[in-house]
Amino acid sequence: MKVILKIDVENLGRKGDIVNVSAGYGRNYLLPRKLALEVTPTNTKMIDIERRALGKRQEKERQSLQDLIGKLGAVTLTFRRKTGEKDHIFGSVSAGDIKEALAGLGFEMDKKKIVLEEPLRRLGNYTVPVRVFQDEKAEIKVEVAALEEGQAEEA
Repeated sequence: MKVILKIDVENLGRKGDIVNVSAGYGRNYLLPRKLALEVTPTNTKMIDIERRALGKRQEKERQSLQDLIGKLGAVTLTFRRKTGEKDHIFGSVSAGDIKEALAGLGFEMDKKKIVLEEPLRRLGNYTVPVRVFQDEKAEIKVEVAALEEGQAEEA
């Protein structure tokens, strides 16, 4: 069964793509949830018009986000944590910690956009990618440093 996707569907395709799916998946999941439309000449024309409008909007959005990518690329975050043996830190630096530190600098970012495979648990310098727009990513520098006596933990 061929369907036209109305929104991006993970592991299937992007909005406006014509994809071939099993009849049951299309009838029982995609169509009732209004995630897709059946391929008909009318629906194809409608999606083509929407796709052109979406392309224009995405290009404008991409231009404005290039500036944000440049600003994020210049950001360096320093986290001070208590350390144990072999540069292991007590606790970790997670995507939530990075999100809060970015919010403190004026960057409102969704935690899910911070691509951190697992929390940082060692001292050192890291480069953390942040998904800004679809496939475009900015990279921020994160430094995890030892907490010296008398200092309070900081982000």
